[in-house]
Amino acid sequence: MRGDGDLEIRGLAGIEDAQWGDLTFISNPKYVSKIKTTMASAVIVSTDFQDIPAATLRTSNPYLAFGHAVELFYKAPVPLSGVDPSARISATARIGANASIGPYVVVEDEVEIGDNCVLYPFVHICQGVRIGDNFKAYAHVSVREFCRIGNNVILQDGAKIGTDGYGYAKQEDGSYYKIVQSGIVVIEDDVEFGANATIDRATIGETRVRRGAKIDNLVQIGHASQVGENSLLCAQVGLAGSTKVGRNVILAGQVGAAGHLEIGDGTIVTAQSGVPNSIEPGKLFSGYPAIENKIWLKSSALFKRLPELLKRIEALEKRIPGSS
Repeated sequence: MRGDGDLEIRGLAGIEDAQWGDLTFISNPKYVSKIKTTMASAVIVSTDFQDIPAATLRTSNPYLAFGHAVELFYKAPVPLSGVDPSARISATARIGANASIGPYVVVEDEVEIGDNCVLYPFVHICQGVRIGDNFKAYAHVSVREFCRIGNNVILQDGAKIGTDGYGYAKQEDGSYYKIVQSGIVVIEDDVEFGANATIDRATIGETRVRRGAKIDNLVQIGHASQVGENSLLCAQVGLAGSTKVGRNVILAGQVGAAGHLEIGDGTIVTAQSGVPNSIEPGKLFSGYPAIENKIWLKSSALFKRLPELLKRIEALEKRIPGSS
């Protein structure tokens, strides 16, 4: 640390909005120039960051340090323990110690939930579901029949776990016959789902999200898909059925995968890309159809020049005798 150790910090703010008394941070190189104009009293920076007039806390992970700082200034409301009188809990359901169950929650037959669960209003846990300790489900979450959820799982408002997979068979008269979705969803420990994310149950077998994966708002995970450990699926990602996502993968906003393919460990796919084929581990892909990022950047640079290049080609053709 550099600066006045007795400095009073009264709040937290982004680097552009910070005032005297605020703590801020820099982890994205795009904001380095803002250090010259910030009014913050103190800044969390990387260990090799330049010297600046403001007091600095140096760390190898400024964003993580700032995250811990937020916890010092913001205390989330503590839900009341016990079961609200309007909740409907089956006599055959088993719920562990220190539960907090809000208004109009429904827990059906033969459900098992571990210790320290928090179920906010209108949560619906269907028959035969098994859930571990420290489960938190916000308003209007539903977990469909027989699904399995591990420990320390968070489901944000409106998340839907184990809805029917998109399975239909075309009949001779042209109509579609609905295939029973008999499989389940398995969510391992330390997973979080964002608001209104959906994960479909498999036709047979299971759809699985592995330990530590983080799923953003409005993500769709198709039936029989797999998401690997510590992978990030950002907003509006869509995985068609039987997609296999490896470990430590990042799928940025609005990435779509065609299904029945594999995305290898450590791969990053940039925003609004479409993945029609499998990707080897450790790649950086962009565009549609998704290709290696370096090639995509070169191709994108040419797009705006296409009208000019077309004119040049037409001019050359006019100079060649006999060309149309």
